[in-house]
Amino acid sequence: MARKYDVVIIGAGPGGYTAAFKAAQFGLSVALIEAKKIGGTCVNRGCIPTKALLHASDMFHMMQNCDAFGVSTDFIAFDFGKMQKYKKQAVAKYREGIEAGFERLDVDIIHGTARLRRDRTVEVELAEGGREFLQGNAVILATGAVPIMNDIPGASLPGVWNSDRLLAAESWNFDRLTIMGGGVIAVEFATMFNNLCSQVTIVEKQKHLMAPMDDVMSVELENELRRKGIKVYCDATVTEILEEEGSLSCVITPNDGSEPVKTRAGQILMAIGRRPDVSRLLGKDISLDMKDGKIAVNSDFETSEPGVYAIGDVAARTQLAHVAAAQGTYVVEKIAGRPHSIKLEVVPNGMFVSLPIVPNCIYTDPEIATVGITEEIAKTCGLKVRCGHFSMRDNGKSIITGEEHGFIRLLFEAYSNTIVGAQMMCPRATDMIGEIATAIANGLTAQEMSFAMRAQPTYNEGIGAAIEDAMRHDPV
Repeated sequence: MARKYDVVIIGAGPGGYTAAFKAAQFGLSVALIEAKKIGGTCVNRGCIPTKALLHASDMFHMMQNCDAFGVSTDFIAFDFGKMQKYKKQAVAKYREGIEAGFERLDVDIIHGTARLRRDRTVEVELAEGGREFLQGNAVILATGAVPIMNDIPGASLPGVWNSDRLLAAESWNFDRLTIMGGGVIAVEFATMFNNLCSQVTIVEKQKHLMAPMDDVMSVELENELRRKGIKVYCDATVTEILEEEGSLSCVITPNDGSEPVKTRAGQILMAIGRRPDVSRLLGKDISLDMKDGKIAVNSDFETSEPGVYAIGDVAARTQLAHVAAAQGTYVVEKIAGRPHSIKLEVVPNGMFVSLPIVPNCIYTDPEIATVGITEEIAKTCGLKVRCGHFSMRDNGKSIITGEEHGFIRLLFEAYSNTIVGAQMMCPRATDMIGEIATAIANGLTAQEMSFAMRAQPTYNEGIGAAIEDAMRHDPV
């Protein structure tokens, strides 16, 4: 006999735990099933541990370059084991906060491996042994994604890592690191290990890093990485990994067919993407429509099985923790019959273009953050825009901190002067992008964005300067 709930959620990552919190707050009975640790990839093997190690590595990097600020030290070193301990403490503290919320809201947490069956029934192989069946008026699938590993020759050699394993490494063995892939995970790991004086090489098969990003941002990012001493090979592929004299080497083959290059690789990180984790999700008595390896959903995130929803990396076009959380909120509000409190995109008054309002953040140095559309996308949509650009070398806070590389770029629809997009590469970009996302979501104009003063000296002043610059330019 199956235990009955209003909502049964499979997966306790940002999508799953946010949905559980919302459903419980609405007074719905909730069961949340997790095979591993509460928090999913983001909390345990992704966002939180990565940013903790990035912060620790940045502290070491800053101390190496502190003489210009009148601070000197005879000796500076890092202890990778202690950095990992600090990371684990940060992860545990974050996870404990989530678990405390579940206790407060009386969410049933079930540890085990879940499998969806017909009639919105979920079969759970319990971690402590045995089997249990749960039935929900609604079921939410939030099982996330797992790293993709390339099957090129040598891929199974010791010293070839995925991001999950590398984040858990206990000892330092990364004086040289080659990274396959040029996406968010790749550039963040490159930044982290470069901070720790590792010789880092990135190999990306696309013509630029961060392929979905507009070319201007990509080129600026590549220039920044190279300035820091990171080798970047774009439009090239690692076609073979070799073990030579106790060390690894990579054969890098340019996509234009020119002569391959063999480079000493040290350790190798495969960061070529993540695929939805659906391998053990479905029982024999049910099937769901799939599209491009993801669970297919409609505009309400409902699958081909009525009453069964899929959110986050297992179904979403954009693999971001805050996207999963937003989708979880949306679905639970629909289930509970509540008005929606969150949007993923918006069509401003008088326009015909749908603007994404999901911030994309990359924790490099300087940070990168984008939202809305780029000038290139605006042109393909037939939208005339005004572009405002501000270089952070002229920003007072940047001058004070010595972080003068980067820029803020804002786009406004040319006739109404409504904000439609932003690209930032500068200190605190990941914090400041929220202002622009809010402005786009509410259809604010350049004038309306200028009403509020921005404190001096702050990096945020750059937004005001970019607005002024945009209003001085003719539409393009």
